[in-house]
Amino acid sequence: MTGKGLRRTRLYDWHVRAGARMMEFAGWEMPAQYPTGPIEEHQRVRTAAGLFDIDHMGQLRLSGPDAEALLQAVQTWDIRRTGVGQAHYTLFCYADGGTVDDVFLYHLPDHWLIVVNAANREKDLTWLQAHVGDATVTLEDISEQTYMLALQGPQAQTILQRVTEVDLARVAFHTIVSGHVAGVPALISATGYTGEHGYELLFPADEAEHVWTTLLRVGESEGLIPCGLVARDTLRAEACLPLYGHEIHAAIDPISAGLGFAVSFDKGDFIGREALLKVHLEGPQQRLVAFEMVERGVPRPGYPVVVGGASVGQVTSGLYSPSTGRYVGMAYVPAAYAAVGTELAIVIHKQPRAARVVPRPFYRRRQRGEGGEVPRG
Repeated sequence: MTGKGLRRTRLYDWHVRAGARMMEFAGWEMPAQYPTGPIEEHQRVRTAAGLFDIDHMGQLRLSGPDAEALLQAVQTWDIRRTGVGQAHYTLFCYADGGTVDDVFLYHLPDHWLIVVNAANREKDLTWLQAHVGDATVTLEDISEQTYMLALQGPQAQTILQRVTEVDLARVAFHTIVSGHVAGVPALISATGYTGEHGYELLFPADEAEHVWTTLLRVGESEGLIPCGLVARDTLRAEACLPLYGHEIHAAIDPISAGLGFAVSFDKGDFIGREALLKVHLEGPQQRLVAFEMVERGVPRPGYPVVVGGASVGQVTSGLYSPSTGRYVGMAYVPAAYAAVGTELAIVIHKQPRAARVVPRPFYRRRQRGEGGEVPRG
């Protein structure tokens, strides 16, 4: 913990020695970028591989005879469809449908692993504890003893295969297996937050620097470099992956955010079901859209969206997209303005700049084996 009350991961000193520019994010002091720069880090993940320190993410462990019943009640996905060894994206919602957090569930043989956003770790833990009631479960925050890294990019499998006995060709998308990485017991999950193929690794925190430096060493010939949060943000935004506090928050429901694929209305009751079902059946009043700038300008979060001179919404994420060469973003607008092709304007430095609604996402990778990157045309 720093004098400013910020947390640091166990790789903090390594990041500083490597020349990283550090930034505050969600209560943590994390690497924003390395001397290579965020554009190079972004492109390296799209064309080779990048390694991210993501230990600011929280990890919760839920076990016990009533664990599944509790999970069914407090999140939106039907976990009966997630077998042992599988993982799935889901959301915790308030009774009014607003989003507590978006999380990833991992079904392990004797427990469920819940990976939560850094800023929401304590909130999520408290919220889950408040709903345990008389259920027979054990809920543990294992964030301090567990470390998380993300190895992402088309060369991720080749690199990771050099330091694990697990046959990675058999680790399908959104599955998780136990094995070793650089001789360290680890969970290997084929998940990520970049729009690329890759892995997220969980292992004992004391081994953080050993695993990190080993991966960088064995991956150097494939172009692997460390990457910071700036590249992580542009990568996820190109893939239109939501960021809590931007595309989703307590006043936004998953249906309006385009996350209906993670809501299982047919599984029975869960917190927020009635409110979400109303939005689902009647249609959202506002929708999250992707847009591209027609006139030059960099859209930033919070910039107004206008139609016919009237303010109708707000940008949630905006960026220069290194993979497509365009200035793009996401924004909430009334449903009437959400159709692809709708002409909008983004107010940038008090000047409305023309933009239009486009299909999501901005970038979609080829399936494994096809090679290369596929920016949307």
